[in-house]
Amino acid sequence: MKTKEQNFSTWFKSGSPWVWMTASGVSIAVIMTIGLLAVIAVRGLGHFWPADVVEARYQVPGEAARVMAGELVQEEQVPRARLAAAGMPVDVKGGEFMTRELFKVGNREVYGADFSWVVAEWTSEPRTPENLVVMERREWGNFYGYLVDVKEGGQVVARGDDAWGELQNRIARVDDLHAQLVRLEKKEIGHINHGLEQLRLEGRRLELKDRLDAAAQADLDTQRAELDARYKVLEGKLVELNQQLARDSVTVKTVDGREQEIALSKVVRAFQPNAMGVGAKLGFYFAKLWEFVSDEPREANTEGGIFPAIFGTVMMTLIMAVIVTPFGVLAAIYLREYAKQGPLTRIIRIAVNNLAGVPAIVYGVFGLGFFVYVLGGSIDRLFFAEAAPAPTFGTPGLMWASLTLAILAVPVVIVATEEGLARIPRALREGSLALGATKAETLWKVVLPMASPAMMTGMILAVARAAGEVAPLMLVGVVKLAPALPVDGNYPYLHLDQKIMHLGFHIYDVGFQSPNVEAARPLVYATALLLVLVIALLNLSAVFIRNHLREKYKALDH
Repeated sequence: MKTKEQNFSTWFKSGSPWVWMTASGVSIAVIMTIGLLAVIAVRGLGHFWPADVVEARYQVPGEAARVMAGELVQEEQVPRARLAAAGMPVDVKGGEFMTRELFKVGNREVYGADFSWVVAEWTSEPRTPENLVVMERREWGNFYGYLVDVKEGGQVVARGDDAWGELQNRIARVDDLHAQLVRLEKKEIGHINHGLEQLRLEGRRLELKDRLDAAAQADLDTQRAELDARYKVLEGKLVELNQQLARDSVTVKTVDGREQEIALSKVVRAFQPNAMGVGAKLGFYFAKLWEFVSDEPREANTEGGIFPAIFGTVMMTLIMAVIVTPFGVLAAIYLREYAKQGPLTRIIRIAVNNLAGVPAIVYGVFGLGFFVYVLGGSIDRLFFAEAAPAPTFGTPGLMWASLTLAILAVPVVIVATEEGLARIPRALREGSLALGATKAETLWKVVLPMASPAMMTGMILAVARAAGEVAPLMLVGVVKLAPALPVDGNYPYLHLDQKIMHLGFHIYDVGFQSPNVEAARPLVYATALLLVLVIALLNLSAVFIRNHLREKYKALDH
């Protein structure tokens, strides 16, 4: 017995238990992380798969039977007592549980809701007819039913078996016309509107300076007349495109026999999921994925894509990195290389470390109060007085969002850079000075290159924290839906005063502010996965640069 106690004591003192404990902790953390990402990926990416549409007869006891069709989204076991308490005609003397199914039935303008819960025991005669059509629309969600005919200008051009091929051809035509319309409105007409606004501001600027004489007014009128003439031409094209878009329509019938006419200008795509093979479904799946990452949102952010949110997240993070790097590095260099190491310096270091732990929302309030109202308002009064009372920089926008994130992340960069500078051997500094180099040359040619990997480490940590922040951005520049990207063809091309979309805020908005919760739930998972991938991509880029710098300046360590 004593020998066993001695063996256990020896084993415990050897440190092996701590090795096993730390290894177990790391393993658990890795497994939990992989599990979380797997759940997010499965629930998010599964949304884009074209599921079969089931048509069945549904009859609630005591009510007339009806025919319904939809995609099975969720299935769960519910206590009978719970259904009975909800007012459903359930026999409480049966089994303890009943199966309840959530179907995406679409046809919102007919049924009032996209999703419907049904009791599985009350459904019968399920089938998956191959000719059942799903239409994805720009408004009102999906339509589930049967295609009756295709019309052009109110006249039937195809019916029966010929209607499906004709429908696909006309949807392709409508997609092309819609792309032309968007390009005309956002680029060409948008450019003219920007020019007219600049002329208005120029006139107001001259008026404030008492320089708006007859010659200047005539010049402005001439430029305005040229833009108006260009707009008249484009307006004719716009009317013509809208007329062409309104030409085609289809007659469709719901599974319960109701007919209605749908304009093809409101249809994104039409497909028959029950007739699609695995290859066709895979092609459809990747097309939907590409639409998700490259298109603009629709239907209160519950349909379409999230490209503006991706663009806004990446753009804001890059601007933040450009701002925070020089300030963080310069502050660290001063504290480590030039400042007298005394009580004041130690207090500053403590303050910097404490700033890293300040709640993010506090930075948002500071950004709104100082950057937006004080600094932005001052810029408007000094440089954009002609735009008053409308604010230019005195309102939340891309610049203030980036600056707020920079203030939030700068303590991380300062601490990481200081640690890198402290690791540089003193002998290298003294050797450089002994060879005749100045302190500035030593710092620039020897110290900073060797500390550059530590700077990149600080940048990685800063990007990882800043890119996922949501709370401060809600106050300083991020909105639910931005009408345009902050980058376009109008001078100065990068519009720092514009508001942006952000993946983190998009998750919050879709998950907690959406009127259609069931439609929004899978998009929350998909957007969360995409946010993780964007942050990982930004961090991997910084890691690659750090490793390159580490290999480049490795010789200076010896």
